[in-house]
Amino acid sequence: MSAADYRKLADLFPNETVTHSYVQDIALPGVEGKPGPGTFALVTLDNDLDHTKPTTLGPNTLVELGTVLEGLRERAARGEIVGVGVTGKPHYLVAGADLSAVKSLEKREHGLWMAQLGHDVYATLANLGVPSFAFINGAALGGGLEIALQSTYRTVSSGAGALALPEAFLGLVPGWGGVYILPRLVGPENAVKVMIENPLSNNRTLSGGQAFTLGVADAIFEPADFLEQSLAWASGVISGDIVPERANAVDPLSPDTQARWATAVKAGRAFVEAKTSNASPAPAKVLDILEANRTMTAAESAALECETLADLMQTDEFRSTVYAFLDLVQKRAKRPAGAPDRKLARPVTKVGVVGAGLMAGQLALVFARQLKVPVVLTDIDQARVDKGVGYVHAEVDKLLAKQRISQDAANRTKALVTGSVSKEVFADADFVIEAVFEELHIKKQVFAELEAIVTPECILATNTSSLSVTHMAADLQHPERLVGFHFFNPVAVMPLLEIVRAPRTDDAVLATAFELAKALKKTGVLVKDAAAFVVNRILLRLMGEVTAAFDEGTPADVADTALRPMGLPMTPFTLLAMVGLPVAQHVQESLNAAFGDRFPVSTNLKKLIDNNVKALWETAPDGSRAIPDSTLQVMSFGSSPSTAEQVLRRVQDALAEEIGLMLDEGVVAGPEDIDLCMILGAGWPMFLGGITPYLDRVGASERINGRRFLAPGIASSPSQG
Repeated sequence: MSAADYRKLADLFPNETVTHSYVQDIALPGVEGKPGPGTFALVTLDNDLDHTKPTTLGPNTLVELGTVLEGLRERAARGEIVGVGVTGKPHYLVAGADLSAVKSLEKREHGLWMAQLGHDVYATLANLGVPSFAFINGAALGGGLEIALQSTYRTVSSGAGALALPEAFLGLVPGWGGVYILPRLVGPENAVKVMIENPLSNNRTLSGGQAFTLGVADAIFEPADFLEQSLAWASGVISGDIVPERANAVDPLSPDTQARWATAVKAGRAFVEAKTSNASPAPAKVLDILEANRTMTAAESAALECETLADLMQTDEFRSTVYAFLDLVQKRAKRPAGAPDRKLARPVTKVGVVGAGLMAGQLALVFARQLKVPVVLTDIDQARVDKGVGYVHAEVDKLLAKQRISQDAANRTKALVTGSVSKEVFADADFVIEAVFEELHIKKQVFAELEAIVTPECILATNTSSLSVTHMAADLQHPERLVGFHFFNPVAVMPLLEIVRAPRTDDAVLATAFELAKALKKTGVLVKDAAAFVVNRILLRLMGEVTAAFDEGTPADVADTALRPMGLPMTPFTLLAMVGLPVAQHVQESLNAAFGDRFPVSTNLKKLIDNNVKALWETAPDGSRAIPDSTLQVMSFGSSPSTAEQVLRRVQDALAEEIGLMLDEGVVAGPEDIDLCMILGAGWPMFLGGITPYLDRVGASERINGRRFLAPGIASSPSQG
């Protein structure tokens, strides 16, 4: 590639937030009384914005960095400097490529230029003529971590978080040398962990300590004097007084490593299959490059990385991922559609939880840990109360044992959670949430009792998953104080909160609910009071169609695996067992009452519940699955089996219909909120974009509704129409 081509690429992004490369000459300190080895050029990557605006790598940033590095290479050739270091502004080395820029590259040629530009710049860093050092002071993601990997040596701060190569999660491959360097540095097994297992496990990242243990960094220092310690260490390396040891480094051509390499790739492919059913192309491409580059030169691997990146940048899976990750999770989640002015929110200094079962205990724990205010549980007898409080204390002890909280934090959290058999303890509460059995009359009774006790300003909330908040509020003296506050299980893990506004819920109550969600580190999405709200309505429509196909005579393995091309986190029958057959049936009956035959109630499911069957499948010790004869005997089937393709299309069309109706009903502000709910509340893959981009992509939206949910270019190629 020529400099003119790179300039043309950079000119496509006149509004890029440029991460500048600032150079400072430093006289290295001496080691053990010796004079310092000479002048060291330190490059600091900084976009001149505060810590809420991470540094990223766009074309203009890369061109500037490349120009600076070329100048340093010339200085090194003249003997003016003995080494070069790269570090970042506070909290960041670099947070990776500018995804907005990458997503907007409409031509494959431009994507190829972007990949080649990064490689050319990083090759300069790797070949300066003097040792290069990366001082990883904070987050180093994707291309940011690859800057470090291309350096000769690396130090990391023990306070640094979010070190990762997340490209498989984002629909790409580590395209600037990471997929080549990392396995040679830390071993193929660790490389698969970093490039495949972590990204596909909710985009898990490494801490500074974990990165050092794996061998990603050569030395680790405390945050307080990280830069000073790193410079002193670099001085020792340059002078020869320090020789870094790399215990996990391997020679890819040795017979032992060849076998390890093949085993690691095979394990990676099995992991991808289990996590995604190979529905997204990117993870397999990462492994393809890793498998091939064992016998390649760095230049040969770089060419393969660039071509693969250029292809993947044009896929709708990548565009859907960026839409889901950047537009939804990073942006829309922080500015919820329809949320009232946050200034209307009331302070919450004490929380009440009605009920002391498993869900109530989970709620109490998250409120106490995140809000750090008193939380009191109530139930009908002391034994239940003691069990609920005991659950919270046991969970705190588990966190302490895993060193996720300190002893002081554990003691404080336990002290905040108490219990009582009398609801009178709610008299001074600001927010009371019920977590009792999913029966409307029981919940109405609870709220009637609460309203006689709590203050006029106290907000009442329901954790219902499907019942009408409007009906719950119907007999209250102050129906405006009731709001739906629907958590997902497990509460500590799932980030979504469906915040349900009934017709009379007032703005102050709603504003408080959204501020509470934020304080609880959850994402609140405003939903209309309609049966099952968003996530459960979509999931139950999906499961209803699969179950109906099964009841009609479709073999169980065909019905249960028909949705594999979607790459969902679990099969429908697995989800059914996890939710619990009685719970799923209860919600299905509620939806059937609300919406009719679109949500049929399975007679077979009722028979299983009546016979105390917990799940369809029984798993053998060898991992194989079968439906026991005793289970089959209690069910009856039709004579109209479907193929897997027919079941998949049936589900696609049903979901397109249901989401179209939900949008027409105003259940949420737009399809983006449907997608956000499915990602955060059901764990649906980013590469689907939630659900609506997928339905657009397979044609279901237009087949059923006559139009796409999202305009071309939002989560797909702009050229699609």
